[in-house]
Amino acid sequence: MSWALLSVFIPTFFFVSVTPGMCMTLAMTLGMSIGVKRALWMMLGELTGVGLVATLSALGVAALLLNYPTVFRLFKFAGGLYLLYLGIQMWLSKGKMALQAERAGQHAGQLQLISQGFLTAIANPKGWAFFVALLPPFLTPDQPLAGQLISLIAIILTLEFCCLLIYASGGNTLRSRLLKSGNIRLINRFAGTLMAGVGGWLAVG
Repeated sequence: MSWALLSVFIPTFFFVSVTPGMCMTLAMTLGMSIGVKRALWMMLGELTGVGLVATLSALGVAALLLNYPTVFRLFKFAGGLYLLYLGIQMWLSKGKMALQAERAGQHAGQLQLISQGFLTAIANPKGWAFFVALLPPFLTPDQPLAGQLISLIAIILTLEFCCLLIYASGGNTLRSRLLKSGNIRLINRFAGTLMAGVGGWLAVG
């Protein structure tokens, strides 16, 4: 890929990635509720999902799936209900991701966090549509497809990870400030509201 194409691709994808969406909101929520270090497990799942979506989109699978949205609806509905449930649990200061007054919180399992990130990434039809629209113009027919895909997806995942860290760090900073004031219930309710919002967005969006 030429430097001219990269100079367009990198800022374009960064702008789209850093724009608030389901994955970024989830990163901020987890950064607030369980901290950046634990949220890295969610990011692992999210980046795996993004890499899969980008690869399948470039190979044309997404175009077929977008014509048969039943799979998306099932993923979105099930995943949305689950995140909504977690949000309600956090708002009520219950569950593994809610901060407790007597200690820093009972953390969700690694597999659970990875699954949340992966599901959120692959169940977002806007993400599929975006990759279908974005990737083809940057693929050169007279060059090996595999090499181009590896380069583009590596850039995508790097930028996506940076944006996830920005949002998770922002949530963690807000959490630290609220903890200093002793308002743990407010943290749980704010994070729970965000989590429930992501669930509702995923289910009906």
